[in-house]
Amino acid sequence: MRGAGPQEPHFMQSRLVHDMAIGMSDGLTVPFAIAAGLVGASVATRVVIIGGLSEIAAGSISMGLGGYLSARTDAEHYRVERQREEQETRDVPGEETQEIRTILQEDIGLDEKETEPVVSSLKQDRDRWVDFMMRFELGLEEPDPQQSWKSALTIGLAYAGAGFIPLSPYFIVTSVVTGLYASVAVTSFALLVFGYLKGRVTGVNARRSALETFVIGGVAAGAAFAIARLIS
Repeated sequence: MRGAGPQEPHFMQSRLVHDMAIGMSDGLTVPFAIAAGLVGASVATRVVIIGGLSEIAAGSISMGLGGYLSARTDAEHYRVERQREEQETRDVPGEETQEIRTILQEDIGLDEKETEPVVSSLKQDRDRWVDFMMRFELGLEEPDPQQSWKSALTIGLAYAGAGFIPLSPYFIVTSVVTGLYASVAVTSFALLVFGYLKGRVTGVNARRSALETFVIGGVAAGAAFAIARLIS
């Protein structure tokens, strides 16, 4: 059985950033929208705080569980595809060998002379052969066995930490309206910063990412506030 090779740093970092982005994005927008909606319903500051804390608790658990199940699904998908690939190398080795040649020549750019030694080497070690097909044919990386728990904790904690940002002003001020204005200010700043940093890390346009994140959070909070106003 093939031993677990070293995890590539960029792969693990991308998963960490992905999980943190999911948790922080929802953590900033959902509690912000919930608090704004409660203010729109003209409730007391204490009610906004209780409602916000309840949402943060429920949301962090729900998001963490979702991250856990998603990572488990990825691991199961990898296991099933690997079993299928191993079976194909046994049942149709000729077709699988030709697929190696196609990948090396068309995708990687090797010529026929350079291809054959690689093909011969891979065919001598079935685990390496399957590793090659998993990565270059299917584009799948072997998941970290502990990724499900890591994702659950990362997403849940990121959600909870971000959720306290829009809720924090209500702990300080006595007026619920003043709390809303302060929450809008600090959350808007947090959304812009988070969106900008997410863009820088993921390689997309940082300013556009900041604006998109800000708009999404603002629309969610504005809709919640307007609906609560209409209902109340």
